Amino acid sequence: MEIKAADVAKLRKMTGAGMMDCKNALAEANGDFERAQEIIREKGKLIASKRADRDAAEGVVLVKNLGTKAYLLCLACETDFVAKNESFAATAAEILDIAVKNDAADLDALMNTKAGNQTVAELVTEKSGQTGEKIEIAYYAKIEAPYIASYVHFNGKLGTLIGFNVAVPEEVGKNVAVQAATMAPVAINKEDCDKELLEKEHHIGREQARLEGKPENILDKIAEGKVNKFLAEKTLLNQALIDDNKITVDKYIKNAKADATVIAYKRFSLND
Repeated sequence: MEIKAADVAKLRKMTGAGMMDCKNALAEANGDFERAQEIIREKGKLIASKRADRDAAEGVVLVKNLGTKAYLLCLACETDFVAKNESFAATAAEILDIAVKNDAADLDALMNTKAGNQTVAELVTEKSGQTGEKIEIAYYAKIEAPYIASYVHFNGKLGTLIGFNVAVPEEVGKNVAVQAATMAPVAINKEDCDKELLEKEHHIGREQARLEGKPENILDKIAEGKVNKFLAEKTLLNQALIDDNKITVDKYIKNAKADATVIAYKRFSLND
Protein backbone atom coordinates (compact mmCIF):
# COMPACT_ATOMS: atom_id res chain seq x y z
CA MET A 1 0.00 0.00 0.00
CA GLU A 2 1.05 3.61 -0.52
CA ILE A 3 2.50 5.24 2.58
CA LYS A 4 1.75 8.94 2.71
CA ALA A 5 4.36 11.43 3.89
CA ALA A 6 1.84 12.92 6.31
CA ASP A 7 1.37 9.51 7.96
CA VAL A 8 5.12 9.02 8.24
CA ALA A 9 5.44 12.45 9.86
CA LYS A 10 2.58 11.65 12.24
CA LEU A 11 4.18 8.38 13.35
CA ARG A 12 7.55 10.09 13.72
CA LYS A 13 5.96 12.66 16.02
CA MET A 14 4.33 9.89 18.03
CA THR A 15 7.45 7.75 18.44
CA GLY A 16 10.50 9.95 17.80
CA ALA A 17 11.84 7.30 15.41
CA GLY A 18 13.58 8.13 12.12
CA MET A 19 11.60 8.84 8.95
CA MET A 20 12.66 5.62 7.19
CA ASP A 21 11.95 3.55 10.30
CA CYS A 22 8.46 5.05 10.47
CA LYS A 23 7.84 4.48 6.77
CA ASN A 24 8.99 0.86 6.96
CA ALA A 25 6.94 0.23 10.12
CA LEU A 26 3.79 1.64 8.49
CA ALA A 27 4.38 -0.48 5.39
CA GLU A 28 4.83 -3.62 7.49
CA ALA A 29 1.72 -2.75 9.52
CA ASN A 30 -0.35 -1.96 6.41
CA GLY A 31 -0.96 1.56 7.67
CA ASP A 32 -2.09 0.50 11.17
CA PHE A 33 -0.58 3.13 13.51
CA GLU A 34 -0.94 1.06 16.66
CA ARG A 35 0.83 -1.93 15.07
CA ALA A 36 3.46 0.38 13.55
CA GLN A 37 4.28 1.71 17.03
CA GLU A 38 4.66 -1.86 18.28
CA ILE A 39 7.02 -2.65 15.40
CA ILE A 40 9.18 0.34 16.26
CA ARG A 41 9.30 -0.71 19.92
CA GLU A 42 10.19 -4.27 18.89
CA LYS A 43 13.03 -2.88 16.81
CA GLY A 44 14.22 -0.96 19.85
CA LYS A 45 14.29 -4.18 21.89
CA LEU A 46 16.28 -5.91 19.16
CA ILE A 47 18.84 -3.12 18.97
CA ALA A 48 19.09 -2.97 22.76
CA SER A 49 19.70 -6.74 22.87
CA LYS A 50 22.34 -6.67 20.13
CA ARG A 51 24.23 -3.80 21.75
CA ALA A 52 23.95 -4.92 25.36
CA ASP A 53 27.69 -5.59 25.61
CA ARG A 54 28.65 -2.17 24.21
CA ASP A 55 30.20 0.50 26.44
CA ALA A 56 27.81 3.39 27.11
CA ALA A 57 30.47 5.91 28.19
CA GLU A 58 28.83 9.10 26.94
CA GLY A 59 25.62 10.77 28.01
CA VAL A 60 24.23 13.47 30.27
CA VAL A 61 24.07 13.93 34.03
CA LEU A 62 21.15 15.94 35.40
CA VAL A 63 20.04 16.99 38.87
CA LYS A 64 16.77 18.29 40.26
CA ASN A 65 17.06 20.05 43.61
CA LEU A 66 13.79 20.77 45.42
CA GLY A 67 15.37 22.08 48.62
CA THR A 68 14.81 19.15 50.97
CA LYS A 69 14.75 16.46 48.27
CA ALA A 70 17.10 16.13 45.32
CA TYR A 71 17.53 13.68 42.46
CA LEU A 72 20.57 12.75 40.35
CA LEU A 73 20.28 10.89 37.05
CA CYS A 74 22.61 9.87 34.24
CA LEU A 75 21.26 8.72 30.89
CA ALA A 76 24.13 7.12 29.00
CA CYS A 77 24.76 6.31 25.35
CA GLU A 78 27.67 5.17 23.18
CA THR A 79 28.74 8.33 21.34
CA ASP A 80 29.15 12.01 22.03
CA PHE A 81 27.14 12.69 18.85
CA VAL A 82 24.00 11.16 20.39
CA ALA A 83 24.71 12.65 23.83
CA LYS A 84 24.65 16.16 22.36
CA ASN A 85 21.41 15.57 20.46
CA GLU A 86 18.51 17.69 21.73
CA SER A 87 16.14 14.73 21.59
CA PHE A 88 18.45 12.67 23.82
CA ALA A 89 18.74 15.48 26.36
CA ALA A 90 14.96 15.88 26.30
CA THR A 91 14.51 12.17 27.03
CA ALA A 92 16.90 12.42 29.99
CA ALA A 93 14.96 15.41 31.33
CA GLU A 94 11.67 13.57 30.80
CA ILE A 95 12.90 10.55 32.78
CA LEU A 96 14.15 12.79 35.59
CA ASP A 97 10.77 14.54 35.72
CA ILE A 98 9.09 11.13 35.99
CA ALA A 99 11.42 10.23 38.85
CA VAL A 100 10.61 13.45 40.68
CA LYS A 101 6.87 13.22 40.09
CA ASN A 102 6.77 9.66 41.43
CA ASP A 103 9.49 10.21 44.03
CA ALA A 104 11.22 7.05 42.81
CA ALA A 105 13.23 5.55 45.66
CA ASP A 106 15.91 3.85 43.57
CA LEU A 107 16.81 2.74 40.04
CA ASP A 108 14.65 -0.39 40.13
CA ALA A 109 11.62 1.64 41.19
CA LEU A 110 12.29 4.21 38.47
CA MET A 111 12.66 1.59 35.72
CA ASN A 112 9.27 0.11 36.66
CA THR A 113 7.51 3.48 36.86
CA LYS A 114 4.88 4.13 34.22
CA ALA A 115 5.58 6.83 31.62
CA GLY A 116 2.28 7.13 29.79
CA ASN A 117 1.41 3.72 28.36
CA GLN A 118 4.88 2.26 28.94
CA THR A 119 7.42 1.90 31.72
CA VAL A 120 10.62 3.93 31.96
CA ALA A 121 12.52 0.72 31.06
CA GLU A 122 10.49 0.47 27.86
CA LEU A 123 11.06 4.17 27.15
CA VAL A 124 14.82 3.63 27.41
CA THR A 125 14.61 0.62 25.09
CA GLU A 126 12.58 2.66 22.63
CA LYS A 127 15.32 5.31 22.67
CA SER A 128 17.84 2.62 21.71
CA GLY A 129 15.70 1.87 18.67
CA GLN A 130 15.58 5.54 17.72
CA THR A 131 19.32 6.12 18.03
CA GLY A 132 20.69 2.72 17.06
CA GLU A 133 22.91 2.83 20.15
CA LYS A 134 22.93 1.25 23.57
CA ILE A 135 20.98 3.56 25.88
CA GLU A 136 20.80 2.99 29.61
CA ILE A 137 20.18 4.78 32.88
CA ALA A 138 23.73 4.49 34.17
CA TYR A 139 22.92 6.02 37.55
CA TYR A 140 19.99 7.24 39.61
CA ALA A 141 19.81 8.37 43.22
CA LYS A 142 17.77 10.60 45.51
CA ILE A 143 18.54 12.15 48.87
CA GLU A 144 16.49 13.91 51.55
CA ALA A 145 17.92 16.44 54.02
CA PRO A 146 16.96 19.75 55.67
CA TYR A 147 19.21 21.58 53.19
CA ILE A 148 20.66 20.29 49.91
CA ALA A 149 23.35 21.67 47.62
CA SER A 150 23.84 20.31 44.11
CA TYR A 151 26.34 20.72 41.31
CA VAL A 152 26.67 19.62 37.68
CA HIS A 153 29.99 20.13 35.93
CA PHE A 154 29.94 22.27 32.78
CA ASN A 155 30.59 19.20 30.58
CA GLY A 156 27.32 17.65 31.76
CA LYS A 157 29.03 14.38 32.69
CA LEU A 158 29.50 14.82 36.44
CA GLY A 159 27.11 15.72 39.23
CA THR A 160 26.92 15.76 43.03
CA LEU A 161 24.27 16.07 45.73
CA ILE A 162 25.20 17.14 49.27
CA GLY A 163 22.67 17.00 52.11
CA PHE A 164 23.22 19.08 55.27
CA ASN A 165 21.57 18.65 58.65
CA VAL A 166 20.79 22.39 58.78
CA ALA A 167 20.74 25.24 56.28
CA VAL A 168 24.16 26.64 55.40
CA PRO A 169 25.11 29.70 53.30
CA GLU A 170 24.53 29.03 49.60
CA GLU A 171 28.20 29.61 48.79
CA VAL A 172 29.27 27.04 51.40
CA GLY A 173 26.88 24.45 50.00
CA LYS A 174 28.08 25.05 46.46
CA ASN A 175 31.75 24.88 47.45
CA VAL A 176 31.25 21.56 49.25
CA ALA A 177 29.36 20.18 46.22
CA VAL A 178 32.25 21.28 43.95
CA GLN A 179 34.74 19.75 46.41
CA ALA A 180 32.95 16.41 46.14
CA ALA A 181 32.86 16.65 42.35
CA THR A 182 36.58 17.44 42.16
CA MET A 183 38.00 15.14 44.85
CA ALA A 184 35.60 12.17 44.46
CA PRO A 185 35.35 11.14 48.13
CA VAL A 186 34.24 7.56 48.71
CA ALA A 187 32.15 8.48 51.76
CA ILE A 188 31.17 11.34 54.06
CA ASN A 189 33.38 10.25 56.99
CA LYS A 190 34.81 7.14 58.64
CA GLU A 191 31.41 6.08 60.01
CA ASP A 192 29.89 6.30 56.52
CA CYS A 193 32.77 4.39 54.92
CA ASP A 194 32.32 0.81 53.76
CA LYS A 195 33.80 -1.47 56.43
CA GLU A 196 35.16 -3.94 53.88
CA LEU A 197 36.97 -1.10 52.12
CA LEU A 198 38.62 -0.02 55.38
CA GLU A 199 39.61 -3.62 56.13
CA LYS A 200 41.11 -3.89 52.64
CA GLU A 201 43.12 -0.69 53.14
CA HIS A 202 44.32 -1.97 56.52
CA HIS A 203 45.40 -5.27 54.95
CA ILE A 204 47.24 -3.51 52.12
CA GLY A 205 49.00 -1.19 54.56
CA ARG A 206 50.02 -4.11 56.76
CA GLU A 207 51.37 -6.12 53.83
CA GLN A 208 53.31 -3.14 52.49
CA ALA A 209 54.93 -2.62 55.89
CA ARG A 210 55.73 -6.32 56.19
CA LEU A 211 57.38 -6.37 52.73
CA GLU A 212 59.40 -3.33 53.73
CA GLY A 213 60.83 -5.39 56.59
CA LYS A 214 59.08 -3.59 59.45
CA PRO A 215 58.92 -5.45 62.80
CA GLU A 216 55.85 -7.67 63.26
CA ASN A 217 54.80 -5.94 66.49
CA ILE A 218 54.26 -2.55 64.76
CA LEU A 219 52.62 -3.72 61.51
CA ASP A 220 49.09 -3.01 62.77
CA LYS A 221 50.08 0.44 63.99
CA ILE A 222 51.60 1.29 60.61
CA ALA A 223 48.54 -0.10 58.84
CA GLU A 224 46.25 2.02 61.03
CA GLY A 225 48.27 5.08 60.07
CA LYS A 226 47.78 4.29 56.40
CA VAL A 227 44.03 3.86 56.97
CA ASN A 228 43.90 7.28 58.66
CA LYS A 229 45.73 8.77 55.68
CA PHE A 230 43.23 7.11 53.37
CA LEU A 231 40.34 8.58 55.38
CA ALA A 232 41.90 12.05 55.25
CA GLU A 233 42.22 11.84 51.47
CA LYS A 234 39.07 9.96 50.56
CA THR A 235 36.29 10.99 52.97
CA LEU A 236 34.57 14.29 52.32
CA LEU A 237 34.59 15.88 55.78
CA ASN A 238 38.22 14.93 56.41
CA GLN A 239 39.59 16.12 53.08
CA ALA A 240 41.62 19.31 52.86
CA LEU A 241 39.49 22.07 51.34
CA ILE A 242 40.58 22.61 47.72
CA ASP A 243 40.41 26.41 48.14
CA ASP A 244 42.38 26.37 51.42
CA ASN A 245 44.29 23.17 52.14
CA LYS A 246 45.08 24.35 55.68
CA ILE A 247 41.58 23.40 56.85
CA THR A 248 39.34 20.38 56.37
CA VAL A 249 35.93 20.49 54.71
CA ASP A 250 34.39 19.80 58.13
CA LYS A 251 36.15 22.83 59.62
CA TYR A 252 35.11 24.98 56.66
CA ILE A 253 31.46 24.06 57.17
CA LYS A 254 31.59 24.65 60.92
CA ASN A 255 33.28 28.03 60.42
CA ALA A 256 30.12 29.03 58.56
CA LYS A 257 27.68 27.29 60.92
CA ALA A 258 28.91 25.60 64.09
CA ASP A 259 26.31 22.83 64.22
CA ALA A 260 26.30 22.06 60.49
CA THR A 261 27.53 18.84 58.92
CA VAL A 262 26.96 16.65 55.88
CA ILE A 263 24.44 13.82 56.33
CA ALA A 264 23.88 12.69 52.72
CA TYR A 265 26.11 12.49 49.67
CA LYS A 266 25.81 11.20 46.11
CA ARG A 267 28.21 11.58 43.19
CA PHE A 268 28.34 10.19 39.67
CA SER A 269 30.74 10.79 36.81
CA LEU A 270 30.79 9.29 33.32
CA ASN A 271 34.55 9.82 33.35
CA ASP A 272 35.19 7.50 36.32
